Amino acid sequence: MFSLIIPMLFVTAGLLFALIVILLYIRFWICPKKKIAQIPGNYVKKSLVVAFFHPYCNAGGGGERVLWCAIRSLQERYSNIKIIIYTGDHDVTDQEILAGAYRRFNIKLPQSVQFIFLEKRYLVEAKLYPYFTLLGQSLGSVLLGWEALMKCVPDIFIDSMGYAYVLPLFKYLGGCQVGCYVHYPTISTDMLSVVKDRNPSFNNAAFISNNPILSNLKIVYYYIFAWLYGLVGSCSDVIMVNSTWTLNHILALWKAGDRTHVVCPPCDVQTFLDIPLEDDSKKTEHSIVSIAQFRPEKDHALQIKAFYRFLQKYPQKRAVKLILIGGCRNAEDEERVSCLKELCENLGVKENVEFKINISFEELKKYLSEATIGLHTMWNEHFGIGVVECMAAGTVILAHDSGGPKLDIVVPYDGGKTGFLADSEESYADAINTILALSPEKRMEIRKNARQSVSRFSDHEFEISFISALELFFSPR
Repeated sequence: MFSLIIPMLFVTAGLLFALIVILLYIRFWICPKKKIAQIPGNYVKKSLVVAFFHPYCNAGGGGERVLWCAIRSLQERYSNIKIIIYTGDHDVTDQEILAGAYRRFNIKLPQSVQFIFLEKRYLVEAKLYPYFTLLGQSLGSVLLGWEALMKCVPDIFIDSMGYAYVLPLFKYLGGCQVGCYVHYPTISTDMLSVVKDRNPSFNNAAFISNNPILSNLKIVYYYIFAWLYGLVGSCSDVIMVNSTWTLNHILALWKAGDRTHVVCPPCDVQTFLDIPLEDDSKKTEHSIVSIAQFRPEKDHALQIKAFYRFLQKYPQKRAVKLILIGGCRNAEDEERVSCLKELCENLGVKENVEFKINISFEELKKYLSEATIGLHTMWNEHFGIGVVECMAAGTVILAHDSGGPKLDIVVPYDGGKTGFLADSEESYADAINTILALSPEKRMEIRKNARQSVSRFSDHEFEISFISALELFFSPR
């Protein structure tokens, strides 16, 4: 057996050498295409090409608002750059995407951008991987990233959607400077604790949490994945995170503190601050408004169940309704909305709950201006743009007692209360009752404190932090 060790070492060394040669060949084959592979148009060679990897750029969530504000800030700061966006939104045109950004976020870009439409976005869809979803989506993102790299090799590459596995692809094969904006770690120590403690959740099925063998196997899988995630993430030259909560997890996993910056996402606070604060003492109906994409982690079911419990526990003299406002990205999200409507019917609250899907920015402002309470229920929300918008609009916020809302947003301001936190059906129901039972004067005091506190999350503050973090890429060499 020992006689096989030396031949095996030679074979291993030979395979490793062959792999290095192949990677170097790909690198030098791709690099000359950096200029000739750029998109046709008025692109001059002296311009820096900055590419954003955002396969769902036409979605209407907080991540997309970050994308459009980031592009706008770069275009206003640097005149010698050209922006491209890798996206998989084939069902819309360039003009429709830009019009959607203006309609949903009130953002208009000062210069044109070029879209590169990718064919293989389905490879990052969760439904394609009923098991080993994290690994499947991550490997799928590598293939999607390869398609993007083959269509255009930029000078600067920024992953703005959390696909960390594409970073080494563009850095080592594309020869690009790479940066990333992390909204939510693909895996976190909290996820590890959920599996370790065998707690069922949206990403830990009951049949796994109830089985000690499967739970232990999943823990091993998660630890290996966390190590790989840290390896690829640390390839980034500039790392931006959106909150204190995300910062703590990324520092623990990527171990790149010297390159990591907290850049809170841009919230259109001024537009919402323009909504006049009106006394609600004469309201005949109170509305509770939720702003969140219809994704599983947003936990809209908890909102409906908590609202049901509130109605059962605290019969109101005045009418109260729940309005769920959010975007649907695909058929899976639409199916989720159907299930939520069915839940409303089963609980007998159908007449008290309204769903507003993919509404315009003006409609959003209208509902927020009329709302008494802003509702948020996602556990360990990375930041919570919707939470900030609700506070700026003048609602009394009721958010989940975890993540960004707990650490960064719903915190005392000048010693005054800015909102409420809860973490269960019971505590949400009690908090709703507490808010509605407050005097109009006390609610007004909380609303004013909340409004004054959100200026630190404005577009302007984001632009300053974003440009500062990326200065490395544009500094003279």
